[in-house]
Amino acid sequence: MIKVKYLYFDTSEMVYFSSNRWTTFGLIYTIFGWDQMPSQSTYSRFFGKFSQARNTEVFPKWQHWFLDQLGVDNLTIDFDSTVITRYGDQQGSAKGYNPNKKGRNSHHPLMAFVSQTRMVANAWLRPGNTADSSSCKEFMEETFNQVLKDKRIGLIRADSGFYTQDLLEYLESKRLNYIIATRMYPNIKNTIGGLDNWVSLTKGIDLNDMVFNHIDGKPRRYIIVRKKIEDRPKASGKLLFDDLPGYRFSCYVTNLDLPLDQIWNIYNTRADCENRIKELKQDFGLDNFCLQDFWATEASFRCIMMAYNLMSLFRHFALNHHNRATLKTLKVYCFALGAWQVKHANKKVLKIALPAKKRPWMDGLFSQIKNLNPPFVYSNA
Repeated sequence: MIKVKYLYFDTSEMVYFSSNRWTTFGLIYTIFGWDQMPSQSTYSRFFGKFSQARNTEVFPKWQHWFLDQLGVDNLTIDFDSTVITRYGDQQGSAKGYNPNKKGRNSHHPLMAFVSQTRMVANAWLRPGNTADSSSCKEFMEETFNQVLKDKRIGLIRADSGFYTQDLLEYLESKRLNYIIATRMYPNIKNTIGGLDNWVSLTKGIDLNDMVFNHIDGKPRRYIIVRKKIEDRPKASGKLLFDDLPGYRFSCYVTNLDLPLDQIWNIYNTRADCENRIKELKQDFGLDNFCLQDFWATEASFRCIMMAYNLMSLFRHFALNHHNRATLKTLKVYCFALGAWQVKHANKKVLKIALPAKKRPWMDGLFSQIKNLNPPFVYSNA
């Protein structure tokens, strides 16, 4: 075990680790007890051993084991998808919906987030030309039946890509509460056009609800949000009616019997998913690590999710009030610090370059980690 002490020296002498030099530092070998550092080609060969069957066998069990260490229940699960642009002809990369790089090849993955812990419950990679709703039910089944099989699920939230009759019936068969954004199909649009008695929530936002069913579908409750563009110029939603050009509309289907404003507010907190996806792309290289083989790429993709979960765990329990700091911030404050190893009293000592005023904070960080043991209990407050 390496005992940690601190020593300050001039910042001009501080050592930083960059991605193209990290294999040259013997200190890293010592800390982790390695004889040598794997090269990039070694990692590529490792991921190349993964297949669809192996991914299905390994990652749900791994995610289940990890989430089983967390003392949290009654989970809110957010389902979402994103687009990862590819610059080549890797397997599965194809032209599809790509709002940022139109006409470029891409992959179109699915992700499930645990709202209370800001972690990824499950993730699948899909080809870029995949329809939004493709494989969504199978993805949910793996998430519920394997990854979260020992957890109680309180609420499901999802974007309009998950709005299908098949998925709604599946969630209802499992007696799960849900709020899902709907697609503005013509029959939904026409029904919204006939609504009156709108309830004003705040300036520029009105709410309404209706009971609606598709052909061969059961009646369900729909919540409609109308936003006045003059008052809310950045509000999301669709322009539905030529005679109402100044309004955008959003619509959600739910089986919750709650007031209109509560349902809309509950769904709105789902927006944090976009922040996590953004962090995964910018800080964890989600859109950079791509191999020729599709299943090898998915294996690396799902490993990145586990790395993100570990960092989320560190942020919450080690940093406390800094638990929303991004990896980019944590690199500066916690990881990219000048350090070297010496021997003292027959023990290995890691000396870290740290200003005197920051040493108590770092001492507290190590104390927090030292006293942690699973299960890691999250407050529902």
